[in-house]
Amino acid sequence: MPKHAYHGRLSVVVPVKNEQDNVEPLVREIAAALSGNTTFEIIYVNDGSTDATQARLDALKTEFPMLRVIRHRSSCGQSRAVTTGVTAARHEWIATLDGDGQNDPADIPALLARLADSAQPPNLELLAGWRARRNDTFLRRLSSKIANGVRSRMLKDNTPDTGCGLKVFARETFLQLPNFDHMHRFLPALVMRNGGAVVSVPVHHRARERGTSKYGVHNRLWVGIVDLFGVAWLQRRVRLPVIESNSDL
Repeated sequence: MPKHAYHGRLSVVVPVKNEQDNVEPLVREIAAALSGNTTFEIIYVNDGSTDATQARLDALKTEFPMLRVIRHRSSCGQSRAVTTGVTAARHEWIATLDGDGQNDPADIPALLARLADSAQPPNLELLAGWRARRNDTFLRRLSSKIANGVRSRMLKDNTPDTGCGLKVFARETFLQLPNFDHMHRFLPALVMRNGGAVVSVPVHHRARERGTSKYGVHNRLWVGIVDLFGVAWLQRRVRLPVIESNSDL
């Protein structure tokens, strides 16, 4: 049996900041995609929003009893928001989505099907969404392509798109990883460093219909440079033991 077997239970974690107009449509899509097939909860982490995001979420909890809402008093960043959600999660496997509606919740069942496929590596611990066809501006596509190329060459994580917010991973694995700002962009390399397998799966990517992006070329491309070298340093210093058969284990 795989180290982290999937038993049909999933926690969906959505970090969100100032996305008041995207909250209700996305919650409805997540519930529609998973209802009837999976035992699930939806955890929204409100990362210091200053608009009506919290009020919209609170209003949805009666209709969607599986919805849980955690609020950061002030913004701590996307990685911290994801960590807050994963720590609070009640199920063994996590799916993450960006709160802007560009990830399609209808892709989650396909990722879960891959997870349950016996042909996958037994140590599979992360399925990473791959936005093969991006619905973004030319500048955002260019900055992402450059960042992915530099990261892939340095870390050799064999992952074409680490910036995609749609991921499915083992909760226990995530909580064992080094935690730092922007770590969500290095999850494949960190999981592989920890001995887990990573599989990239093509997913849909939608144009943003409501609200404005919180990220630009500066914070996508340049902010993570220090972190990139830090992750490379961590990779060079890991030593994974090979455990021989032992009757005491």
